Amino acid sequence: MRRLLTRLGRAFLLRCPHCGSRRVTRRWIQIRDACPRCGLRMDRGERGYWTGAMALNLIAAEMIFAAGLVATLALTLPDPPWDELLWGSITAMVLCPIATYPFSRLVWLAVDLTFRPLEPRDFQPAAAGPQG
Repeated sequence: MRRLLTRLGRAFLLRCPHCGSRRVTRRWIQIRDACPRCGLRMDRGERGYWTGAMALNLIAAEMIFAAGLVATLALTLPDPPWDELLWGSITAMVLCPIATYPFSRLVWLAVDLTFRPLEPRDFQPAAAGPQG
């Protein structure tokens, strides 16, 4: 459990879940191919690997949206601003998945590393050097 929490903490800080290196993202929506320090591939090489990360991203975006909606309704009852809620909801549903994207990919990798042990093929060959 401690290992999972460590890896999740690193992922939420946008660090490599394996070694904690900070430079695993190039830009907000672009994850490097491998960690520049330990060489861990950010994609574990399975077809459809990122489907779980996409599901996490959708769930996180929906939870943020739902929390914002409930908070707005609770604070503005009995006369909620329906037009503002409509336009704010549309904006939130476009921006939330973008905001949570790198976190969802790294959190998915952290969970996968915890439940599926590392293999030599999960690391970039040393001769190739860090990509990115």
